[in-house]
Amino acid sequence: MTLEHIQPDGIFDSRQFFTQVVAATPGRIVFISGQVGWDEQGKIVSSEFAGQVQKAFANLRLALEGAGAGPEHVTKITSFIVDHDEAKLEPFREQVGMLFGDRLPASTLLGVERLARDDLLFEVEAIAVIP
Repeated sequence: MTLEHIQPDGIFDSRQFFTQVVAATPGRIVFISGQVGWDEQGKIVSSEFAGQVQKAFANLRLALEGAGAGPEHVTKITSFIVDHDEAKLEPFREQVGMLFGDRLPASTLLGVERLARDDLLFEVEAIAVIP
């Protein structure tokens, strides 16, 4: 399986934040449900945004490993930030960089009013393609 990271002409060069297009050859497609900042018992690990983002990305890594995948197989993430503002981008970008390095997947980030529970501040889901 090959992932091709594409920066099309005429579209904003977003490579420091995300990849505009990721093309994958056929393989096993894995869809990861939204991961949030809770532990194995379903308890929130932090009431702070940065702590929840860190745990959500740690859970995403565990979910990938459970499917036999790694960050290098992720083609797309969708992230949801409750009461989004610019200050929340820094902890988000930090975790994205730690997980994906310079091979950033395609990405969509949405500011939302709330998630499934009132104490959740962040959620990230992913699509991966495994050879």
